Amino acid sequence: MSEDGHEQNGHENVPSRQRRRFPGISSRAYEHPADRSALVALRKLTGFDTVFKALSGLLPERSLRLLFLSDSVRVSDQQFSHLNDMLRDACYILDLEKVPPMYVTQDPQPNAMCIGLDEPIIVVTTGLVELLDEEEMRAVVGHEVGHALSGHSVYRTILLFLTSLALKVAWIPLGNLAILAIVTALREWFRKSELSADRAGLLVGQDLRASMRGLMKIAGGNHLHEMNVDAFLKQAEEFESGGDLRDSVLKILNVLPRSHPFTTVRAAELKKWAESRDYQRIMDGHYPRRSEDKDTSVTDAFRESAASYATNVKSSKDPLMKLVSDIAGGAGDLGGRVRRGFGGFASTSPQDEPPADSANGTEQPPTDTPPRDGD
Repeated sequence: MSEDGHEQNGHENVPSRQRRRFPGISSRAYEHPADRSALVALRKLTGFDTVFKALSGLLPERSLRLLFLSDSVRVSDQQFSHLNDMLRDACYILDLEKVPPMYVTQDPQPNAMCIGLDEPIIVVTTGLVELLDEEEMRAVVGHEVGHALSGHSVYRTILLFLTSLALKVAWIPLGNLAILAIVTALREWFRKSELSADRAGLLVGQDLRASMRGLMKIAGGNHLHEMNVDAFLKQAEEFESGGDLRDSVLKILNVLPRSHPFTTVRAAELKKWAESRDYQRIMDGHYPRRSEDKDTSVTDAFRESAASYATNVKSSKDPLMKLVSDIAGGAGDLGGRVRRGFGGFASTSPQDEPPADSANGTEQPPTDTPPRDGD
């Protein structure tokens, strides 16, 4: 936990072990570049400002708060006190001045969320509380506090409302399409925001193994004795690099309806960040402060996001991302690459391939080998 015992809201919180604290930390310290760029793109989406302003006044936030107050258990010193300690300690570590209310709601599905327009509230399900141990749960609480610090709760609330609204107006073709466009953009942003919040959870828990265990349990249940972290991470590598262009398209189609990234991908992303210099600098006390947020440049944020995307595309093992990288780099024989990538979708024969290089008339070998499965 934090570096010393501390007192918040008149209640002392005694940590089980020491954890580093980050006074004045800005959410920019842990936010994934794709999170920030997706949010900027979302705000530029045609019609989003209109919908946002309208919903800000229409969403029944007071009703939502009353619902949890009346039909869930509010975390306090008297109820779920261990979660209350974790919540206050997470806010202390990330220097979030106002501790958001937290509720435990009856639901066997493991889940947690941070919602609210004016002020965030955190909700965790009984399924999650029963699934995770103390250190794994601490990372989840830190994850949700990270959402609160980043201001994600506003857009999460709108996403929940619009998803429900899209189902109700599905019979109106044009109206449904307009809502689905915003819902799709919101989901794309929210998947990226989950990567940011995972990092916040690691900053709070400061135990990568616990974060990995929690993600593994969310994927495979409470059977840690049957699971292995290295094998789990290898699944993420196989998912990224395996298959051909058809599989790349299927990956995109599979993830579009989801609000969260795939669990193995989250684990791999978090491990990569935990081993990075950026994480170590934060742990050493070198990180952006909230007092500096007003001086940050939107252009710099765009530039950083663009650089991150370019690096990810170049280093990606996914067949489609390799093709995109080749197009950007001006690689030759892209038509042949696509035909080979899609395999069964397009049959190829020797006469289909260009026999010679147009520049010098000599036969050229393929520029790349076909994608292979696994490592």
